[in-house]
Amino acid sequence: MEKQATASDTMPLPYRDRSLPFGQRVKDLLKRLTLEEKVSQMTYQSAAIPRLGIPEYNWWNECLHGVGRAGIATVFPQAIGLAATFDVPLVGRVAAAIADEARAKHHEAKRRGDRRIFRGLTFWTPNVNIFRDPRWGRGQETYGEDPFLTGRMGVAFVRNLQGDDPTYLKLVATPKHFAVHSGPESLRHSFDARVSEKDLRETYLPAFKECVVEGGALSVMGAYNRTNGEPCCASPTLLEGILRKEWGFQGYVVSDCGAIADIHLHHKLTGTAAESSALAVKNGCDLCCGQDYRSLVEAVRQGLITEEEIDRSVTRLLEVRLRLGMLDDDEQVPYAKIPLEVNDSIEHRRLALESARESIVLLRNAERLLPLRKELGAIAVIGPNADSRSVLLGNYNGLPSSSVTVLDGIRAAVSGSTTVIYARGCDLVAKGPDQWGRRDDDGFSEACSAAERADVVVMCLGISASIEGEEGDAAGSESQGDRVHIGLPDVQERLLRAVAGVGKPIVLVLMSGSAVALGWASENVPAILSGWYPGEEGGAAIAEVLFGDYNPAGRLPITFVRSVEQLPPFTDYSMKGRTYRYLTEEPLYPFGYGLSYTTFSYRNLSLSKRVIGTREGIRVQVEVRNDGRLAGEEVVQLYLSDLEASVEVPRWSLKGFTRLRLEAGEKRGVEFELTSRQLALVDNDGRSVLEPGSFRVYVGGSQPDERSGTLCGTLPLWADFEVTGEAILFAD
Repeated sequence: MEKQATASDTMPLPYRDRSLPFGQRVKDLLKRLTLEEKVSQMTYQSAAIPRLGIPEYNWWNECLHGVGRAGIATVFPQAIGLAATFDVPLVGRVAAAIADEARAKHHEAKRRGDRRIFRGLTFWTPNVNIFRDPRWGRGQETYGEDPFLTGRMGVAFVRNLQGDDPTYLKLVATPKHFAVHSGPESLRHSFDARVSEKDLRETYLPAFKECVVEGGALSVMGAYNRTNGEPCCASPTLLEGILRKEWGFQGYVVSDCGAIADIHLHHKLTGTAAESSALAVKNGCDLCCGQDYRSLVEAVRQGLITEEEIDRSVTRLLEVRLRLGMLDDDEQVPYAKIPLEVNDSIEHRRLALESARESIVLLRNAERLLPLRKELGAIAVIGPNADSRSVLLGNYNGLPSSSVTVLDGIRAAVSGSTTVIYARGCDLVAKGPDQWGRRDDDGFSEACSAAERADVVVMCLGISASIEGEEGDAAGSESQGDRVHIGLPDVQERLLRAVAGVGKPIVLVLMSGSAVALGWASENVPAILSGWYPGEEGGAAIAEVLFGDYNPAGRLPITFVRSVEQLPPFTDYSMKGRTYRYLTEEPLYPFGYGLSYTTFSYRNLSLSKRVIGTREGIRVQVEVRNDGRLAGEEVVQLYLSDLEASVEVPRWSLKGFTRLRLEAGEKRGVEFELTSRQLALVDNDGRSVLEPGSFRVYVGGSQPDERSGTLCGTLPLWADFEVTGEAILFAD
């Protein structure tokens, strides 16, 4: 007689039961795994476990400014350009669009049985390291030099990547590289970043904390280097003490690629892969980008680590996969319904254009050369970046289905009667005479001839991801991705001077992912704008600014120093003399700086109180007015100075900002709330303390240094207030 099926026969195993809490499902799944199967889930190329219906999974994906390395995708401005927008809601919209494309591409690949690298849902983004030195090639991947700006951008990116569904994650975001990781690239596998507790807590950690505590990031990537002697991917201080115990992090930690091997090969702290792997897992690094964790089975046999310690890491990894819906039917996961058609869509291309517009920073506009008339007789467009598609993309990029170079944008923008003359002029960097006798200045005469026949010259100079980037990726770099010299490459400097000698007005469009010491150009070229690596619509956005279809309002997220002589040694991780907060010399262009085609004024700065207690906050209000004849956007910035601090503190620090649009003649009130925590200093022991004393708040369109006032024509308004009562200590 045939046995009747019972309810227990048809019910799913507990780890497959969507009605159960994720923790219970993980617990059931974990007990079904052998040690070998557990270890197989701890490398970025996680193996399939067919007997349990677990597919293979590759954890490595990138989406720094668009889905990267996975074919056609919308390419937004590089991260440093997104930071220059000073527009947190915009950055959130960009991240949401990227997440839509990532989900759609994942499910399409899954439908076709494609589970290879860069098809997954766990993304190693954003890079919230502090861009402390312009020589660092990977600074372009960051949101700049300021912890507050970086934190705001990072939180927006993390939240919008991970989504807001109450059950499932859209993606997993991974703030990186934890911690004190900012070059040199040539030493990244072996250097020991020695930093004070004050610098660590005041500068290097705040953005990570905000991404974890406020943003809810479910993953963090450990850095290659050591920090104060401990390898970051096996650091009890960073991973267990700070990340998990202080900040309450509930996700998983992944190593940077090859960082586990660095522990024994370069840091020389262990002797074998098994020892390094055991050390890393015991101290909180759950996933290895590399193959070293395969040695964990042997490490258990040697008594270097227990299976229970491995279970802790595997539990974290499995729970994230469940929360992404990977073991549930797609019909149950709302994000699986995102159609592939969102990828490279018209709406996302429009968002890329909007982002590129907002990222452009007008650095100089002597005699109001800009905006240009579209009806000029002839415009010469000169330079190695004028018709380059690769310079639009930066690094860690996807591939746009189409893109707009600066030359393309100018040709499309001018009137039908205007002639556009193009000359490349030179390569990005000098290559020297070749065997045929060709020299790096062979294009100069053609460029000068073009300039001679034009009413205005637009010179597109700078650098590209071929010159600055990650170790080994920037083929034209002077130092494995980093820059030794931060001025324009010599051949471009010579081209600029040669064209200037023709005597025609010049607009310099600077494209880079970092500060460029412009020297001669800053005094002799009447108009300069920074376009960064602006993404697929970058040329259209730059043309809109050049011809006045868009009024620029981007701000520098980094300081443009005058030369490397203003910088401490690259390998010095102290913040003394670095960034706008501790730089004592006058920069070329300050952090937070950017011009407009209109003028704004600030009036009626007021504080809710002039005397507050140490447990109170304060409200700051100001009125902003567009005094010009054009509509425009203004980035209102609030800086704070502690005038009576017991330890050395920044001259002033950014504590608030907002970007707003005002029509000609329009005025609007802006309000900021400063919490008592924001008023606190970081003492020499790394503690956040609010001390009673005098404080000064500044509000304006720039930071309150003399250089900003000289360039912008005005300094922010300021007001003082007092904090009274007993000092209070904020626990992390």
